[in-house]
This record gives sequence, structure tokens and C-alpha cells, in this order.
Amino acid sequence: MTGREVYKGRIKDKFGPVIEKKLKKYPADIIAKTKVPDEIEEIATAIMDFKAQGVELIIVTGGMSVDPDDKTPGGIKATGAEIIIYGTPVLPGAMLMMAYIENTTIFGLPGCVMFSRTTAFDILLPRIFAKEKIERRSIVELGYGGQCLKCEVCTFPDCHFGKT
Repeated sequence: MTGREVYKGRIKDKFGPVIEKKLKKYPADIIAKTKVPDEIEEIATAIMDFKAQGVELIIVTGGMSVDPDDKTPGGIKATGAEIIIYGTPVLPGAMLMMAYIENTTIFGLPGCVMFSRTTAFDILLPRIFAKEKIERRSIVELGYGGQCLKCEVCTFPDCHFGKT
């Protein structure tokens, strides 16, 4: 979790519980969580520490907008990760970043993942657990059907959202 306010305890982390709930649908063990300030070096160090522990999926929350104060994208890039995409043709989830360091997947999640039931993250996550190596092209193709209509009764994944 990145962000000065969460790191210093000024605001409570509300993102972590949402991610944990989403991960409960999959065969995932949450090995560790950490909070770091919005500093590129500290974000990169935390990511590399998790990588060194053998973590296969690293999820970084906070600071994914285009605001120059947001350092999360720079922290992910500073690891030397192969950036697959930063910005998707999917709403909600347009500011999602996805990258790989060898066989470790890294997601930089925008705030909408905390508030929206279904986002680009929810479209991609099952593919990660299926051990699919996701390429940029397959994310770009999500632009067809890329807007969640927030139906009164959600039927995802049995709808147009996220279909190519």
C-alpha cells in the first residue's frame, strides 16, 4: 500500500480489505503486506523484497493517477519490470498498470478497484491465476466491451464487459 496518509496512519487503509476479499476467490495465500510512503525508491525496494521472497503476484495500491505526486508507477518502473501496460481501454480501471519481473506479476491498481465491483483488475486476475502470460495486445482488445454499465443486477462475467 502506497501513500503518505496511509503510511503515516492519518487515514485507515481501506484498499487492503477489498483486495483480500477479491483474492479469496482464488487459490491465493497472502504472504505479507506492507505500507510505504509515496517515494519511488521505497516502492521499488518493497516490490523487490517481495520478489526475493518468491512472491508470484505483487499488488501495489494507491497513487496510480496522472497526478505528478503519484509515485507508484515510477516505483514499479524503477524495479526494471517489463511494463505490459499503463492505462487500459476499460472503465472502470483505466489507470491500471501491469508488469512482469521474470515470472512475477505486478499490478499497480487505481482507486476505482476499491469502489467498483468489477474493473479491469477483475477481468485480468482470473487469467493470472490460470497462469496465462498476458500480453499488451490482449489488454488493448478489451476496448470492445470495455465499459461496465453498472447494471442494477450485475451478471459479470456473463455480460459484454471485458469481452474481446
